[in-house]
Amino acid sequence: MKRILIVEDEQLIAELERDYLEVSGYMVDIAMDGEQGLKLGMSGDYDLIILDLMLPLMNGFEVCKQIREKHNIPILMVTAKKEDIDVIRGLGLGADDYITKPFKPGELVARVKAHLTRYERLIGDKESKDVVRIRGLLIDYGSRRVFLHEREIAFTTKEFDLLCFLAMNPNRVFSKDHLFERIWGVDALGDSQTVTVHIRKLREKIEVDTSKSEYIETVWGAGYRFRL
Repeated sequence: MKRILIVEDEQLIAELERDYLEVSGYMVDIAMDGEQGLKLGMSGDYDLIILDLMLPLMNGFEVCKQIREKHNIPILMVTAKKEDIDVIRGLGLGADDYITKPFKPGELVARVKAHLTRYERLIGDKESKDVVRIRGLLIDYGSRRVFLHEREIAFTTKEFDLLCFLAMNPNRVFSKDHLFERIWGVDALGDSQTVTVHIRKLREKIEVDTSKSEYIETVWGAGYRFRL
């Protein structure tokens, strides 16, 4: 049975969410503040976290950031704010999706089911942890080979490293600077434009239509995201 952590300081909302999720067959725990949510979230005992943005003791942004540094499970951020900057910031820190209050409990359950399904599809085949299949794209981390509709595609070392990093962290938004530091290193020569060039090359190789990206999305003002 899947376990879900709700980090929400409004008790009535948290209990309503819990009740709907339990009826849907999930085990649910509740944390009433950011510090408790971080402690439970870091335990690794959960399959998905529902994280409120405005929390006592530690806000949802910081909780999300610290959990994401250790775990790659889905994080659904709940916010009462509709400003784009809050959404972009949350996605940039590693949230997989967001939902704005007020929302219908049924919508929350549907979002939870969808993200758990996507995550299971990504990691599901335990026999082949080094291979990821996403639609017609197959990435073999072990052999450093990539196939698109069964046709092998050649990549440079950095192109492959960049593709792997994005594919291993699906639905997360990464800034150009973050990607440059992660793939090329903080002391490397160059700048974030290097990332732009490599993203363009990746799209030319794996996208059927580079104007309508199926795999690598641009999140304007924030960076890039690999879409499941």
